[in-house]
Amino acid sequence: MMLARAIHFDESDMNVFHSPARTGEWCLSGGFEFSNWTESDLSGKARQAFSNGWLGVETFGRVTFVATAQIEQSEIDALTAGLAQHFVDIYGAPSVEAATPVAAEEISQMMDICAEHAPNTVMTIARDLTEAGVKESIRIIESQDASLNMFAVHGN
Repeated sequence: MMLARAIHFDESDMNVFHSPARTGEWCLSGGFEFSNWTESDLSGKARQAFSNGWLGVETFGRVTFVATAQIEQSEIDALTAGLAQHFVDIYGAPSVEAATPVAAEEISQMMDICAEHAPNTVMTIARDLTEAGVKESIRIIESQDASLNMFAVHGN
């Protein structure tokens, strides 16, 4: 089973998101956060989170890049419980029991996306606000294969 982990290539996420995700934490699209947003909500760091932020499911911070990684069932269970509690605490779900199937579905959808890719595949997300709601697009960043002779100087 595969899910996505937050990765950082530099410190930019620390500056562009209100709350940056921690390197290595499990991530989802997190588009549900924007389901009732309007154009007036899209300014500053909130716009950045909307435009290209994955949601860390441990800190509930945002990150620009994720990479696919193996995940164990026990980790999925813990993430589901934490996300369900987040739905109660932040979004007013009536109970953890009521929120658990929704949390499980969010995680399952992300696992489906990650299952199509090899471990360590890097992904970004882009969102647009449309008449029909939030549209998400995921971009895969292919690794560049390089031969050793591109980096080594060979003598006679």
